[in-house]
Amino acid sequence: MTPSTASLATRTVSRIGYGAMQLQHLRDRRGEAVALLRRAVELGVDHVDTAEFYGFGFANDVIREALRPEDGVLVVTKVGADPDPGGPLPLRLAQRPEQLRASVEGNLRSLGTDRLPVVNLRRLDSGPGLRADGDQIVDLDDQLAAMTALRDEGKIGAIGLSGVTLDGLRRALPAGIVCVQNAYSLVSRADEDMLRLCAAEGIAWVPFFPLGGAFPGRPKVTGDPAVQSVAASLGVTPSRIGLAWLLHHAPNVLLIPGTADPAHLEANMTVGEITLDAAALATLDAVESRSDEAPIG
Repeated sequence: MTPSTASLATRTVSRIGYGAMQLQHLRDRRGEAVALLRRAVELGVDHVDTAEFYGFGFANDVIREALRPEDGVLVVTKVGADPDPGGPLPLRLAQRPEQLRASVEGNLRSLGTDRLPVVNLRRLDSGPGLRADGDQIVDLDDQLAAMTALRDEGKIGAIGLSGVTLDGLRRALPAGIVCVQNAYSLVSRADEDMLRLCAAEGIAWVPFFPLGGAFPGRPKVTGDPAVQSVAASLGVTPSRIGLAWLLHHAPNVLLIPGTADPAHLEANMTVGEITLDAAALATLDAVESRSDEAPIG
């Protein structure tokens, strides 16, 4: 079995946390959303990933209602985009320093706290998704200056990065980066060098889109024949194999799978119990990595 905990900022947390984006599917069933998050805590989740733009603030509202100080849950949020209910996409970019500050203040209000333990700066330099243009193209150093000022003021505890390049991470290291969130999965491993740098620097690697397939036409872990073969041999689903491989691949990997379904939540929480022997790991490691770079919008 793989180690069950790893470091994030100044904390030791379970390597399987919860990503709150899927809570927005329960907007009309708030009680179920709160109950789901309470169940996650009961199952051992002590790391929740969120953003103000998840469900136009709904995810943060549920977290504020469901989580209690005695639960000891590390809530990680992100800035770089804000909710945009009337726009063509559910969010708008907010990359400028003054917007980052305003986004931190918004998260403080919606989460009902005076300090955010970890805040990820969502860049748009790599991976699938939007790209910045116009006044939203902002130098990383200017953004880090704003983030470190917020940290110095005590409004945030630690800084993470998301959607960042290897060179960007190297530039940011002096600021004291505690985690990196990039798109990464068994079938899309372009950031392998960055993962190694994070491991060497004691930085948590928190992949989003851990099963690939973020957008139409992108590679999916569950569709790979090798993944399907290993899953069949172990009697588990391909998605669980994809998550288990991430835990085996590097000790600094933290997972934040999201779901709105209690049964799916329970299945995710047992991924760490899956043992991949040398043969299974060799089979999975040999899977070809494919690009997941194309932007949308």
